Amino acid sequence: MEKIVKILQKNYQGYRKQTQRVRGGLVRSQFGETSEAIFMNSGYVFESAEEAQARFAGEIDGYLYSRYGNPTVSTFEERMSLSENAEACFATSSGMAAVFNSLMCCLNSGDEVVSSWSLFGSCYHIFDQILPRFGIKTHLIDGTDLEEWHEHINEKTKCIFIETPSNPTMEIIDISAVSKIAHQNNALVIVDNIFASPILQKPIELGADVVVYSGTKHIDGQGRSIGGAILSDNKYYEEFLKPFLRHTGPTISPFNAWILLKGIETLEYRMHQHCDNAIKVAKYLLDHPKIDNTIYPGLSNHPQFNLATKQMTKGGSVVTFTIKNDNAFNFINGLKLFDISNNLGDTKSLVTHPASTTHRVIGESGRKKLKISNNMVRLSLGLEDVEDLIEDIDHSLKLVQ
Repeated sequence: MEKIVKILQKNYQGYRKQTQRVRGGLVRSQFGETSEAIFMNSGYVFESAEEAQARFAGEIDGYLYSRYGNPTVSTFEERMSLSENAEACFATSSGMAAVFNSLMCCLNSGDEVVSSWSLFGSCYHIFDQILPRFGIKTHLIDGTDLEEWHEHINEKTKCIFIETPSNPTMEIIDISAVSKIAHQNNALVIVDNIFASPILQKPIELGADVVVYSGTKHIDGQGRSIGGAILSDNKYYEEFLKPFLRHTGPTISPFNAWILLKGIETLEYRMHQHCDNAIKVAKYLLDHPKIDNTIYPGLSNHPQFNLATKQMTKGGSVVTFTIKNDNAFNFINGLKLFDISNNLGDTKSLVTHPASTTHRVIGESGRKKLKISNNMVRLSLGLEDVEDLIEDIDHSLKLVQ
């Protein structure tokens, strides 16, 4: 089965990306189903003890156990690889499993890691609290300042981690420039591409070695499934990722993988509409008298607008802003159409108060460093009619003092 998937990958290499997102990794059973089958089995049987021995020894192709590999999961992984122009992919149980295991699979006690400090709350916690417990020295820096990367990346650095655009302050990091600095010191470059998705930004083409995703955001994009993915070249996959994940077990379920692979089919069309809605909302908020600051990579007032335009095709689905007079809760509670949720990249528009939810864990001092204030609000723009969304925002802003 694994050999069949590889043959199909070769066959689909000549097609354009949207065709690959619909058909990549497609393997039909003997029943000839149109939609991809869901293989919910945990294990596999062998025709003989000799065949089992040969499969486990890697002498013949075939699945061993669904913690190692599964036909439905393989289809999702293949589809992600084609979308990202990556040689390999390992699907994980969640986006945070992808982040954590992309690091831990290649780190040892005594190694050093450098990351931008503008991170999702759980990612920040990994660098600030968890990695140091394993004897791994971490450096959290201003990722927008190339001089800081030059200063902290050295021969002791095993890998670096970039989140761009960052959550929720939308900082943009120059992937190409930072990758060059890292590679001069033989350090791996890991990019969290969740906000941009494979549609808007291609980190591997910009010089990154590894890309991580939460499939929950955008890829599923409909609030149905948790999952993640780690994409890389074959060397990283074979040397670090596969042996580590196979034995530690953060494996995605076949059902969740099936939901995500079906989501990939419509991802491009959904992302374009997300972005179209987001830019219209951002422009509405930009000059509103009750808004202090509107942050969106697609706005020309963004401090890294030129860089965002260079490495992203559009600004993304998320708009962040600050409300005057600390009225964030009043604004959020006044919304009728937006759902209050810490998720993003959904077909339904969502509103989040980062300081009390997604970034609560990093503490007040951490939030101050990241410029996450109590009056900051994050909107994830869905696929509703954008005029309805703007009217809802306008109505709620009229309620706040």
